[in-house]
Amino acid sequence: MVVLNKIYTRTGDTGETALANGARTSKADPRVAAYGDVDELNAILGVARLHAASSADAVDTAIARLQNELFDLGADLAKPDIEKDSEAGYPVLRIIPEQVTRLEVEIDEMTAILEPLRSFILPGGSALAAHLHHARTVARRAERQAVALMAVETVNPHAVKYLNRLSDWLFAAARMANAAGRDDVLWVPGATRA
Repeated sequence: MVVLNKIYTRTGDTGETALANGARTSKADPRVAAYGDVDELNAILGVARLHAASSADAVDTAIARLQNELFDLGADLAKPDIEKDSEAGYPVLRIIPEQVTRLEVEIDEMTAILEPLRSFILPGGSALAAHLHHARTVARRAERQAVALMAVETVNPHAVKYLNRLSDWLFAAARMANAAGRDDVLWVPGATRA
């Protein structure tokens, strides 16, 4: 259990922060950028839940689960030295393949209900769908940051897969929030040309 008795510590005033293993690093480090984007994604899902609670309990429950998993993902990305996990003396919190598989199953379930895609979709429609599309774009950015980190350091490959699949999940969920795709806002190529 995490106990926070004091919110500010002044230890980051010089532009550094502590990673989960205690090592100090720049707040501009790719690892910090990756888990920072995951944190932003989590906050956006918190706003989405404000609209999900009124639409369907299952959506609210799913988003709540995703928010918890995003904290797990942030902890995963904040802990370097994945190759030393076996030496930790405690179970290190990492994203596991089953979490990725569960997202795939849920995407398939939603896709079976959704109207077939006939065009690219503009982010919008219902308030819930708009927030889920926003979350989807931040999930893609978090994925890009994790991939950039993976180019220079070891990263849990399941963390990257999770982010990739989560953005797909958010796309499908946004369509579900638009009456299973019937109320999607479709892109009309060249619609505003003279």
